Amino acid sequence: MTLAAPLDLLKQARARFTQREIAAHVGKDIKTVRRWEKGETPCPSMLEPALRDLLHSSRTKAGAATGDAQFRFIDLFAGIGGIRMGFEAHGGDCVFTSEWNDFSTKTYRENYPPGGDHALIGDIVSFPAEEVPSHDVLLGGFPCQPFSIAGVSKKNALGRPHGFECTTQGTLFFDVARIIAAKRPAAFLLENVKNLLSHDKGRTFDVILQTLRDELGYEVHYRVVDGQHFTPQHRERIIIVGFRGKTSFSWDDLRLPESGPRLGSILHRTDGSEPVLPWDHDRFFDHASKRVQPKYTLTPNLWTYLQNYAAKHRAAGNGFGFGMAYPESVTRTLSARYHKDGSEILVYQGEQLRPRRLTPRECARLMGFPDTFRIPVSDTQAYRQFGNSVVMPVMREVARIMLPHVQTLLAVETHNGSKQALSLYS
Repeated sequence: MTLAAPLDLLKQARARFTQREIAAHVGKDIKTVRRWEKGETPCPSMLEPALRDLLHSSRTKAGAATGDAQFRFIDLFAGIGGIRMGFEAHGGDCVFTSEWNDFSTKTYRENYPPGGDHALIGDIVSFPAEEVPSHDVLLGGFPCQPFSIAGVSKKNALGRPHGFECTTQGTLFFDVARIIAAKRPAAFLLENVKNLLSHDKGRTFDVILQTLRDELGYEVHYRVVDGQHFTPQHRERIIIVGFRGKTSFSWDDLRLPESGPRLGSILHRTDGSEPVLPWDHDRFFDHASKRVQPKYTLTPNLWTYLQNYAAKHRAAGNGFGFGMAYPESVTRTLSARYHKDGSEILVYQGEQLRPRRLTPRECARLMGFPDTFRIPVSDTQAYRQFGNSVVMPVMREVARIMLPHVQTLLAVETHNGSKQALSLYS
């Protein structure tokens, strides 16, 4: 058989690399590669060796990844990197990040310094999908915006086909879908609030499943997981995972401790054993006096207001009010509004003292972040960031049960790719 034509090799390379990556490898500019791909100018035959080398290197990396339990992933709607940290714990290499909030980006950069070819961009909405680097796993804690599904029922009734662009255009989920469609990663993980299941009487979630399963062709599994298995916080989130091929993935493989930790395990320790963190100093905890900084104790006016507010709603038969937390407690869900009054989680300080807020360091611990995690932003921004984040150990555990299936898919792909290469070049 004859050797593969340069354009065929280019098409194979584009399944794994961006135009920019190919241009850099063959020593041409991106516009030239774009013209080759569009057929505006012929792809020179002298580039065959360079393109073969690029394809070979990608297969070699994939084989090394399956052998060394390493894989490439991208981090969309990254926040402060909670999902990323969970997947890095299992040998993942983050090659691309998107986060639009400047304060979150500051925290992200502080904890994940850029290196190698890794890119951190802002808003993903305007970013071309073809310029996203090749990756094995897509991660995304996409915000839940209302889905506009007007017209879908009518099209179904008329028997007209409709693609994911029709039903999800204008939502941030669309940006996840268009990148999956363009890059075809071996797997993905998406995270959202539990209410995504019931939003718009379940129609929103039906559109998501239809997009991922029917339009994009992925095997999809989802489950609501409560973070209290790993941290002392009741925090239910839906996790959606998908695979490009058929797998034996099962949520039953999750190791969820029946009895998780209690609040006392993450509070600053007043017995002299609180670690001195050089990046915190005494910002949250006064090590000399062995106590939490006084600014976290509620003011008399705020404490009076919260008590009156709770009493008013109790009288009306409502359940609204503050949530008092004790060392043996599992707390309510930490929210992004925690900086306003701290009402969902007030730490009891005895009858003689007003309760206090959690400090940002305690919030980090409540979300499962290690004390090595740095908090370079104001308390207000830190509360917002942790309130919007994920329980990191949950992500780490889901990554653990996903990884064997990702490895299997990559191994099969590498084997099939090698067989195809032999037939092309023989």
